Amino acid sequence: MGDIDLAARSCEAKTNVDAGAHRHAEGDGRVNPRRLPLAGLLILAMCGFVTILTEALPAGLLKLMSADLGVSEALIGQFVTMYAFGSLIAAIPVVVVTRRWRRRSLLLLSIVGFIAANTVTAISTSYPTILVARLLAGVSAGVVWALLASYAARMAPPDLRGRAIAIAMVGTPLALSIGIPLGTWLGASLGWRITFGALSGLALTLAVCVRAIVPDFAGQSSSETRGVMATLRRPGLKTVLAATFLYVLAHNVLYTYIAPFVALSGGANRVDALLLTFGLAALVGIAVVGWTIDAWLKPLMIASTLLFASAAVIMGVAASHDVAVLAGVAVWGFAFGGVATVFQTASAEAAGELADMAQSLIVTVWNLAIAGGGVLGAATITLAGPAALPWSAAVLLAMTLLVVSANWRSTLRDRQGDA
Repeated sequence: MGDIDLAARSCEAKTNVDAGAHRHAEGDGRVNPRRLPLAGLLILAMCGFVTILTEALPAGLLKLMSADLGVSEALIGQFVTMYAFGSLIAAIPVVVVTRRWRRRSLLLLSIVGFIAANTVTAISTSYPTILVARLLAGVSAGVVWALLASYAARMAPPDLRGRAIAIAMVGTPLALSIGIPLGTWLGASLGWRITFGALSGLALTLAVCVRAIVPDFAGQSSSETRGVMATLRRPGLKTVLAATFLYVLAHNVLYTYIAPFVALSGGANRVDALLLTFGLAALVGIAVVGWTIDAWLKPLMIASTLLFASAAVIMGVAASHDVAVLAGVAVWGFAFGGVATVFQTASAEAAGELADMAQSLIVTVWNLAIAGGGVLGAATITLAGPAALPWSAAVLLAMTLLVVSANWRSTLRDRQGDA
């Protein structure tokens, strides 16, 4: 349980939940002072699961969707780009506009967005229509990610908030390790449209569970303002943001277009197995980061970057050998597994009391990198072919390593020097 406790403390630090958030307006959900509301928290985790699955599923179904819709794989990759763009444009403005809404109503509306978007994707034969649906899904995702941590904290007793947040966030690694491989397999077996239809059904079931089990909370009557520029001026934060962008960009260049790349080694029909390998290795990476992050933050970042770069080089050199590609995917998954926790912890260390705004900047940069990965990966395939994808990732990771090695010292300064 040590890794869970460490992850919980990290989540609690980076979200910087306001002490007053636990006090409810009249009619809010009740909190048992002695235990966690596990059922409700697991439902929140499923919200994250559906969000990640909706985002990344086109990467596993790239070839099937390309053939059916009659467009290139590069254009199918833009489904991931459009989703990220939707999250990017919604993360701050939609949350600000809806800050007075009841929290459960806002969460349910976001889930309805997933139901609508995935249903349109499942039945439409028009590429532009599906692209618009992906934008809607991305907007829903931006709202969900803005809600989950604070919602989990308000559901829990004050001394268990960090653990509650950790449970609510477990849907992400589960989606990567189980959901996406399963969805890819289902798409290959029954068709990609059935897969998206099943995802709509899952979201509908989730909406019913949210309405029945997850407590409701009042919105905020006023919002605390935090200046973006003031946060960016914190020593070291720009380094964290730059490293985050480059690393996640490298990941998405390769992950979004993994299907055409693995086809080079004859693995076109084994994308689901490769993604399962990636997800299971990522779970191991998360556990290692949880055990070591307090003492080894900078070494973890450097090690993750070096491991991912090594995996990219292996996959680039041996792109036609399926065993080498499988090994590269495993190393890549292990390296990527806990990197989000590393970046978020580093941003909290750099920002001090401005950790909330720093976290929103991390989310924004992360989504920019997802969108950029779709565009850069498409350009790489168009200009040089899928064999060049791991080399593009390796170049970006070399830049990440340079940024981290050159500028990290100020990022991890003693917080006492913030004043």
